[in-house]
Amino acid sequence: MDPRAAARTDGAEQRPAGRRDRRPGRPGHPGRVGRPGLPGGAQIDDPAERVAFVQLASSARRRVRASQPSATRAVQRADVVRDFKRAWEAKNIDALIGLLDPDATAIADGGGLATTFPHPIEGGEQIAHAWVEIARRRPGGMTFLERTVNGRPGVVAQQDGVVVTVFAFEVVGDRITRIWVVRNPEKLRHWTTG
Repeated sequence: MDPRAAARTDGAEQRPAGRRDRRPGRPGHPGRVGRPGLPGGAQIDDPAERVAFVQLASSARRRVRASQPSATRAVQRADVVRDFKRAWEAKNIDALIGLLDPDATAIADGGGLATTFPHPIEGGEQIAHAWVEIARRRPGGMTFLERTVNGRPGVVAQQDGVVVTVFAFEVVGDRITRIWVVRNPEKLRHWTTG
């Protein structure tokens, strides 16, 4: 057998690992796009289809990344709630107003079984004033603890070790846009038993 003929075989075993086969008609050739994950190692020959595929894949990756909350953003939201809690405890109206979106809303649920504000409070400044009033009326033995509430940064109020109120916050950017206040003992049951 001619030694040159043996060298002209497929040659896959002679190529270093990881090196692409650049011969026309092969998956690594620049004229063909072979993407991992295509069923059966399918190839896309049509340039328009190739562009559409790349755009679709890129768009899908962006949507997946956007749907996954960033750990950095979660930490930033928790920091905003922590700052709000500190300003609230210090009764610092200016700091509270600075942390609340001007169009923020606070909604409370007492279930008719606990005292709450009867209607939503609209506006950052109005919420700040209401929270300073809540801080002024705070009974002795009440503590505020930072907790995760329904996957959001939150604050839990305990009276002598018993959960009496849960606050959940929606944070957009560096401002609080919504506060949910739950004082309904029926809805706080899992907080007091677990």
